[in-house]
Amino acid sequence: MNGTANETMNGMMDDMTNEAESGTRAQRAAGAASSVDRESVVLDIESADAGAVDLLALESQVCFGLAVAARGVIGAYRPILEPLGLTHPQYLVMLALWQSSPRTVRDIGAALQLEPATLSPLLKRLEAAGYITRARNAHDERALDITLTDAGRALREQALAIPPQVIRRLGMSLDELATLRATLARVIEAVGTE
Repeated sequence: MNGTANETMNGMMDDMTNEAESGTRAQRAAGAASSVDRESVVLDIESADAGAVDLLALESQVCFGLAVAARGVIGAYRPILEPLGLTHPQYLVMLALWQSSPRTVRDIGAALQLEPATLSPLLKRLEAAGYITRARNAHDERALDITLTDAGRALREQALAIPPQVIRRLGMSLDELATLRATLARVIEAVGTE
């Protein structure tokens, strides 16, 4: 991809992020209304005509749709990430580090919502590949700093080709993807607070 195409794609991805973040801010501002909305949804479901909607039909289950979609989207990444030598979880770690490096293991775990036991093997493999270093934090010996190496920073340039490929594979417009991300952020926020 040439420089202009990269700039265009980066601009589009920034626009998507800004739209999703705007939606998230608006949703947080309407926090009180959100809990009222949840209650009204429950009342709507309870008062719905039992014969009109089968609430136990597989295709009616949010968990089923999310699980199938997650497997499919992660599967779409696999052939795109293979040439870079990354798995999808390793790619997520790299994204967190490209955003900010160095970061502590705890900070990366919080950003990715991963437990240390899951994150540690990912970091070991990325270190073995030469993309990161792990070292004790100078100010807090209990903390472990993860820092990108030159190879890890260089990998970012190759990774710039990933989002456009995924977007093409999903066959959705940038507006649809921004709406999807905002909706998923609401779901994550809702289940994360209970």
